[in-house]
Amino acid sequence: MENIYITMSDGVRIAAVVHRPAGDAPCPTLFAASPYQLEYDHLPAHALFPWRETGPIDWYVKQGYAYVHADVRGSGKSEGEYGYFDFREQKDYCEIIEWIARQDWSNGNVGGIGQSYYAVAQWLMACWSPPALKCIVPYDGAVDPYRDQVYHGGIYCEFRAAWFNMLRSNNLLRAANAPTGRMVMPDLAAELMTHQTYDDWWKERTPYERLSDSKVPVLSIGVWGKVGLHLRGNLLGYEAMKGPKKLLVMGARNVEEAAHQFDQPDFHARELLPFYDHWLKGIDNGVMDEPPVKLFIRGDDDYRTEKQWPLRRAKQTAFYLRRKTSGSVDSLNDGSLTTDEPGPREGSTTYAYPDPGWANGVVARGKWGWDFVGRVLTFTTPPFEDEMEITGPIVLELFAATDQTDTDFIVKLSDQHPQDAEERKSGRPPAFGNVTKGWMRASHRRLDEAGSTKWRPRHAHTDPQPLTPREVYKFTIEVHPTSYVFRPGHRLRLEIANGDSRLTDAPFTHPYLPYKMGSDTIHHSAAHPSRLLLPVVKR
Repeated sequence: MENIYITMSDGVRIAAVVHRPAGDAPCPTLFAASPYQLEYDHLPAHALFPWRETGPIDWYVKQGYAYVHADVRGSGKSEGEYGYFDFREQKDYCEIIEWIARQDWSNGNVGGIGQSYYAVAQWLMACWSPPALKCIVPYDGAVDPYRDQVYHGGIYCEFRAAWFNMLRSNNLLRAANAPTGRMVMPDLAAELMTHQTYDDWWKERTPYERLSDSKVPVLSIGVWGKVGLHLRGNLLGYEAMKGPKKLLVMGARNVEEAAHQFDQPDFHARELLPFYDHWLKGIDNGVMDEPPVKLFIRGDDDYRTEKQWPLRRAKQTAFYLRRKTSGSVDSLNDGSLTTDEPGPREGSTTYAYPDPGWANGVVARGKWGWDFVGRVLTFTTPPFEDEMEITGPIVLELFAATDQTDTDFIVKLSDQHPQDAEERKSGRPPAFGNVTKGWMRASHRRLDEAGSTKWRPRHAHTDPQPLTPREVYKFTIEVHPTSYVFRPGHRLRLEIANGDSRLTDAPFTHPYLPYKMGSDTIHHSAAHPSRLLLPVVKR
């Protein structure tokens, strides 16, 4: 292991550590870059250190790879000012990659590695395609920070600002016998709140803007449980890239499981190492002859290979919001969700906010403890007679009005479990599991027509337009993709509110701002047929 400085073209020195196999034979290199401080590479793989997202460094060295880990400029021991994925940081990645290729111990082949921040950095490396970059493997990494992470559907999410405070404290605070660290500047939290629309500041930091020009081989590894941070990025990144590519989507349910998975050498040996060996060592191991897509099918709790993503055989099927009560859950309205279109007199459903029953975000307290849907709108299917699989992108077409000039729609899909009659009669909420989520700020409803498809609406987020109070609008809401099997007797439940809760949605929650007072009306008649478009796969 060697701690070094690499001087960039503008004179700034970037701190890096080089882990190398024994011997003098040239070897391929894995490159990781983040603001998470290379001096902490020795920390154990533990949930208390969630930013330790390098993967098993020593294990890769034993497989014959050098591993170079750099602190991005303005962080750790690197000089300069922090830019949060700006062009200067991106240029640093490319200069370091080419520096690696010139070293005597390098065989000239470099691959990207790492989770989260490290993964976003890899997407950006691929945008520039430096000659020595032979492949990337972004595990759990966004490609569109505005839409994926910070402004979900235009709604501000508090996670990234909290993340920056964590980053600053880790860089600055030290034990009593250690010198003080550095203050990461400038104030990224202020920048995030300043740039409320998708402007040039965001475009500079968005890999998706340029990925379609890249032919760098990619193994994109996503995690179903990372809705609201990275999942969308791994899927969109895979779709956008034009070179040799593979997609793997894992079944981890949350941040902790995803991080733990990436720490395990057996996972790397099974999924990542063959890809690296093929592109960086030239080993003909057949990895690119295997099916390009492998998905964890939730509900089946097993993996399945596919020929493409999204699946061509998935049939976009409409489930309509209906007035009739489902009789299966106690919510504000207990509406139904069916494949039959609504009649002309089914009208609408109105709710006022903030609801007096909300106790933690939109979660209420009830007789049985926390009641997660008692004070929100729900639309629930009848029990499924057979298995129903949905695999792919999801769209909610919602006809709605508000008595305000703006409002938010936070929507969730849940698997509502069967409940016996006596328990239902008692009023106990039925058990359920989260499936996926979607968001839309009403004033951000304008679509980017060039970037949208029937499967996935893409909103421009450039010029928010106030609503005319009480006028009915059609909102086309992107619900994040999933792969899920509903068992016989289970129901699919759509939940709608203008807020969420730290009990159910942390850490990707959205602050309930003081201007959110009023009432919204969801229309579900023949004239305004609100519907959920699901990618149904025949079993």
